[in-house]
Amino acid sequence: MDKVKVGLKSRGSILALVVVSLALLLIIGAALLTLGWDARIYSIRTEADIAARCAADAGLTEAIAVMNDSLAKKTFSAGNLPQKPDFGLPLQGSEPAATFKYTVTALPNNEFGIISVGRCNVAQRTVWGRLRLRGVGEVGVLVRESLTLWPDTTVDGRDSRYPLDQQPEVEVQIGTTSIAPGMVELFSGLKVDGDVLVGYGGDPTIVIKEQPNVTVTGEKSTLDEDPEFPPITPPVLPDMGMIFAQGKTIQVGPAQSGRYNSIVLKNMPEPAKLEIVGGHVILYITGNINLGNGCEIIITPGASLDLYVSGNIKSDEGSGFNNRGLPPDLKLWGLAQDPLPPDAQQSWDLKAKSEFFGQVYAPEATVTVNAQNVLYGAFTAYSFGMKSKSDLYYDGALSVVNPNDPGVKFVLKRWGEE
Repeated sequence: MDKVKVGLKSRGSILALVVVSLALLLIIGAALLTLGWDARIYSIRTEADIAARCAADAGLTEAIAVMNDSLAKKTFSAGNLPQKPDFGLPLQGSEPAATFKYTVTALPNNEFGIISVGRCNVAQRTVWGRLRLRGVGEVGVLVRESLTLWPDTTVDGRDSRYPLDQQPEVEVQIGTTSIAPGMVELFSGLKVDGDVLVGYGGDPTIVIKEQPNVTVTGEKSTLDEDPEFPPITPPVLPDMGMIFAQGKTIQVGPAQSGRYNSIVLKNMPEPAKLEIVGGHVILYITGNINLGNGCEIIITPGASLDLYVSGNIKSDEGSGFNNRGLPPDLKLWGLAQDPLPPDAQQSWDLKAKSEFFGQVYAPEATVTVNAQNVLYGAFTAYSFGMKSKSDLYYDGALSVVNPNDPGVKFVLKRWGEE
């Protein structure tokens, strides 16, 4: 009888232990299920948050592309800025699909703000950007191949908007996009108050060839990226024949803006002169410009000239451009192709007969400059050489552009997340 009682008691203890074990397993299982559920919820929320951020970035990118497309198509209007309501963006793994919306608003000084909101499920992310216009006149001298600066020359910066400021805060850069040896040649006595740059991935010690007694106050380094050389298309203009003068002075004003097959100035019995007068003049030269001995193209005070050239520019002894205004009053445009050819297609021999010159953008031209005085401006070319003992000052005023200028594009000035 006692043995039977002991067996029953033992079996009861085992049953209690099993029940407790099952209870513990149930508790652990419930905890694991809860942990798994929380992990799944966290994963879903994280995925949605990432998708919302990607969507916001996509909206910002699209807004910039739309703005630049309107510049390229000449349809840009500050009074009709792009905006987009919720737009579905199928992102792999995001259920439901993410969406974005953006608005663009005008800010002072030709700058524009973008707010882009991305959503996915309950997640929402917002990014913002501030755009500015970047033109082709932001670098003092930029070439695709060789850059040669002769002895005892100074390269520095000024700003024609502030003529009394002799030490303005103007960043000066000169350089080449090439990485080939000796493409930048700096002669003895040269002083560059700024940076000398070589092509992305290049070695400045190999690309830059300098003689003794050369001073560079800034850095000798590489470009941060391969720069763009946007193609230039002249505006639609009426056909006007040719511009020809021999031994006399002729004037061209805004009413004579047009498409000409050439400019020819001859020096018999005395040097001919072409005067740009009366406001803004646009000339598109489909052929060449030939300036005889002592002949001049003169930009008179109060006038400005945008000169598009498909061919070559040849300047004989004592001839050249005489800009009596400020550097932004004279802009020479080479009609670059897209894509750019691997070699030079134009030859521009530019002589400056005044203290002021202007902006030159000709990424397919070998540009040679002879100046009798100080030279102010910005130069973009296939190759560039300054052969006379003259000082070259990059004019910071040439960095100021508007949406109607050739070669401009919107770039991000600032970016952030709210």
